[in-house]
Amino acid sequence: MKLNQITKSATNKPRKRIGRGIGSGKGKTSGSGHKGQKARSGVAIHGFEGGQMPLYRRLPKFGFKNFTQKNYYELNLSSLQKLIDKNSLQDNEIININLLKKLQVLKKKDRKLLKILGNGELHSKNSIECNKITKSAQKKLEKLGIEIKIN
Repeated sequence: MKLNQITKSATNKPRKRIGRGIGSGKGKTSGSGHKGQKARSGVAIHGFEGGQMPLYRRLPKFGFKNFTQKNYYELNLSSLQKLIDKNSLQDNEIININLLKKLQVLKKKDRKLLKILGNGELHSKNSIECNKITKSAQKKLEKLGIEIKIN
């Protein structure tokens, strides 16, 4: 290989400066051709397929997002007991969504509704504030004599 055989790579090519006179090769209409919608400025024909039915209209519609759906943070009685033991909560403290955020079980921006599920056993006497509770959990808590407030 000799110095005169080395060629520049395609990445080093200078960009084509358009609209700089007829002699430049991209002067006058600047590569847009004559007249028509594509020759005008500010026109974008996204998804236009020359009059053929566009792809986004050929495909069927699907899906549904329920905007009234409520997201609950579900908490079993067993995990609630673990939480009480881990953080050594007093019996007079009320277990609610604010306490869970304070203990960093939930993030501040997380769901704002709490649902108590009946899996496991609870031994502490903390009163509970929640938005929903299952029948099995309610029976277990009433048996223990725990005060339940449903918002």
